[in-house]
Amino acid sequence: MHRTKKRSLRQVVMISSAGSTIEWYDFFIYGTAAALIFPQLFFPGSSPLLGTLQSFGTFAVGFLARPLGGVIFGHIGDKIGRKKALVAALTLMGLATSLIGLLPGYAQIGVFAPIAVVVLRFFQGIAVGGQWGGAVLMTIETAPKNRRGLYGSFPQLGVPLGLVLSNVVFIAATALFQDSVSSWGWRIPFLFSVALIFIAYYAHTKLEETDEMEQVHEQHAESKAPVIEVLKEHFGIVALSSGAVVIAGSAFYMYSVYMLSYGTTVLGLSRGLVLWSVVAGAVFQVPTLLGAAALSDRVGRTRVYLVGTIGSIIWAFPAFLLINTGNPALVAVCIIVGQMLFATFYGPQAALFAELFTARLRYSGASLGYQTGVMLGGAFTPIIATLVYSETGSWVPVALFLAATGVISLVCVIMLRGRGQGTSDQGSAADSASAAYAEKSR
Repeated sequence: MHRTKKRSLRQVVMISSAGSTIEWYDFFIYGTAAALIFPQLFFPGSSPLLGTLQSFGTFAVGFLARPLGGVIFGHIGDKIGRKKALVAALTLMGLATSLIGLLPGYAQIGVFAPIAVVVLRFFQGIAVGGQWGGAVLMTIETAPKNRRGLYGSFPQLGVPLGLVLSNVVFIAATALFQDSVSSWGWRIPFLFSVALIFIAYYAHTKLEETDEMEQVHEQHAESKAPVIEVLKEHFGIVALSSGAVVIAGSAFYMYSVYMLSYGTTVLGLSRGLVLWSVVAGAVFQVPTLLGAAALSDRVGRTRVYLVGTIGSIIWAFPAFLLINTGNPALVAVCIIVGQMLFATFYGPQAALFAELFTARLRYSGASLGYQTGVMLGGAFTPIIATLVYSETGSWVPVALFLAATGVISLVCVIMLRGRGQGTSDQGSAADSASAAYAEKSR
């Protein structure tokens, strides 16, 4: 039985991590293209500033859709099961991203081109908003309770690995198709995402539902309307968890998306230098993320989360001083350290959010908190940063904006301490809560 459990956990970790990596690859490849290709392809005739803002506007649409994805797939995940919700989200992302790679540009179909991009980006957002909850809960609910921080971080690795993959593929496409990358070479990275559909099928045939979700089914404790129940009974926790993750969205997209635009258009740095710095930062994220998650199993989630948040607040100002030098080594340090600090709180985040809710409401609760917060922090960061710099001509207000999002998260994380319900170290066990609900409903 123990061997079966170990094999099951290993399989869940592998499938969830692979699916998460390609899912985030799909989401990030859009951000890279939005910064470097889409202004000219879908918004020709605009000034460089307006074209960038319009492109980042379509980028933000994906974030606006993420809470909706959390609602839709949270409902499926809490009523029907984690596995089916995860498979559906992976399939949707694979289809949406592949179709973006097939879109004609503005020169071919006019205004319908940017409209189609916005629609497909919206579906990308719905997919990633639903996938995150499925991937992390499949892993966390299969892992030993005293190792949930570590195992819950493996799907989180999809962020740095997806970022590495998206940038490396984009760099390769740029190098191989130098003269045609803006016309058709950019499409190849998007078409690669068809692999996600095959991973979804594999997950459908190989994965089993988690024990905690099976217990909810056996006790007939499923919520009739999980999202409504979460908002009605746990609105404060959802709001605080949303605030806690604001820094995750703003810090990550500041260093992985806005710095691409800022470095190339404002500072005149080479595209390759900034892209490779982002790749290096993502590589350093991997051990940092795993180490922080493992540490959270020993000292607590919020303590580790607070360290990364405080570090991100402080680093906002040195980061711009370093990239402004134009020195390749210092540019790399700016982005690498920023992404490592992000990984410090992103590693334990999955377990922290899962432990805030009992099993019967966990998919909806964790997804709503995470996706709303990352929407508020990530959707508008490139736009706000671009507008602020264009109006002031100074990086200082941009750094202040990043630091302010960190302060919001700092306060919310402190207020979340001791408010969990989903594990033995933070409250009543999930299965006990489900059983109590079932008894109450009889």
